[in-house]
Amino acid sequence: MPKLKAGSARAPSDEEVIRILESFAKKITEQIMKGKPPVMEIPVRTLSNTIWDEKRKILVLGPRKARREFFDIGESKRFMQTVLMLSIIVRARREGDYPTIRDLYYTGKHTIYYVDEMGRRRSEETWNDQRESNAVIQDIEVATGLLREHMGIMHDAKGKIVGNIIVRSKGYEIDLSRMGSGAYAIPPNVDKLEILRVDADYVLVVEKDAIFERLNEEEFWRKHNCILITGKGQPDRSTRRMVRRLWEEFGLPVYVLTDADSYGFYIYSVYRSGSISLSYESERLATPEARFLGVTVTDIDEYKIPRNYIIKATDRDIKRAQELMRYPWFRESKEWMRQLKLFVKKKEKVEIEALSGHGFKFLTQRYIPEKIKYKKWIV
Repeated sequence: MPKLKAGSARAPSDEEVIRILESFAKKITEQIMKGKPPVMEIPVRTLSNTIWDEKRKILVLGPRKARREFFDIGESKRFMQTVLMLSIIVRARREGDYPTIRDLYYTGKHTIYYVDEMGRRRSEETWNDQRESNAVIQDIEVATGLLREHMGIMHDAKGKIVGNIIVRSKGYEIDLSRMGSGAYAIPPNVDKLEILRVDADYVLVVEKDAIFERLNEEEFWRKHNCILITGKGQPDRSTRRMVRRLWEEFGLPVYVLTDADSYGFYIYSVYRSGSISLSYESERLATPEARFLGVTVTDIDEYKIPRNYIIKATDRDIKRAQELMRYPWFRESKEWMRQLKLFVKKKEKVEIEALSGHGFKFLTQRYIPEKIKYKKWIV
């Protein structure tokens, strides 16, 4: 069965998408035509089948596959759910529609009535909630190598970008340096964007939307010749894909700015190494050379952050930090282990806004430029 090549920046055409999806379905049809029990193999998307690739510095999906058999009572429902979702997606692509994941949930949701062996009337829902239908979409992704964005499935994209970059979308050229006080909303399918020109020295990824807006209003990107991006907290797939493309296609260094807490640290690792839930797409979504600019635990003392800006870490924060210390992509870094151990010991966290204790311009005029100039980052 043909699959889309991982890492490809080219968005496959609708014809290619339909061909790949139909090829997946054709294997099932051929089994039935030969009188064989229909079976499909789906790569297992679990933590136990997620591998840290030390050479590439990304999380990848392991080799384990699950056999989904139609005549297996424990697998038959998931088998039928997969075929149902596949048929809906193929129909949408043939008709040129762009359904949301919620559309797909409702389109496939219906009740099946049957009579059991005791003659009693029974019913079964195709899926009980959207988590089930979403999981089936992910199964189709890993089985075909297609991103859901390639399949025309829409989702809530929340990323924003601004800077000296020109893109072409649906034939229109858009200059992202001419957005006024606004920014360009990163679309769900980033691979359909043509990046025509980039004039920047680096990419600055900001965890928080409010900080992004502040830097944009100050035109930090123009003064320091960079591209500003935010994923508004935990980044969506489209934002991560955009960051990956700018690094991979244009060789731009990527710096990530988050709060000094265990959740900010994990957000950085998602940009750099990928996430456990989407390890099968790390080759297209992760940026293995991304660098953590800050804020770090040691910045509390180094930059003499005022005590009234320091927040006591919660038990949940500490537990999350201890989890990060067990992840190999943190454990292999002596500096990251030092920061995490210090976080657990001091039980203190600070937000990016804590740097305002030295004045509102401190972040843009000293902190960020100084960290980049003197290479005070963590990888």
